[in-house]
Amino acid sequence: MTKLIRAVLDTNVFVSSALSRNPTSPTREVIDRWKRGEFVLLICTLLAEEIFEKLLDHSIDQEKISELVETLASLAEWVDVPAEKIEALLSDPDDNVVVACAVEGKANYLVTYDPHFDSLNGDYRGIKIVKAIPFLEVLRNG
Repeated sequence: MTKLIRAVLDTNVFVSSALSRNPTSPTREVIDRWKRGEFVLLICTLLAEEIFEKLLDHSIDQEKISELVETLASLAEWVDVPAEKIEALLSDPDDNVVVACAVEGKANYLVTYDPHFDSLNGDYRGIKIVKAIPFLEVLRNG
């Protein structure tokens, strides 16, 4: 049996999925594939807090947010990210948390639409940094 891919999804992937009216949007498909157990979603407390904060900022339905909280609690793999492991790699401190979560959780992929990550040139310590569609291609061809 092949090992499941381990991935961190940046906040913008969750927000895009929640805001999308398109049932077949790439970000929604990524979230659906995670819920079906096609890959291991890695998350840490600071990243989860940012996700919920941004969903509230975008006026996402409270019920939808509660459902996501429950799903993350039961299906995601929670990663302990000590403060000293958060490196100042990128200009946005929240982005540094995402990278630290990926490193500490031994992720294969970090999925984001954030241009701040472009400075890492698509790879950091062996973690591939991609947008949703290339990540879906990996999952589909798994």
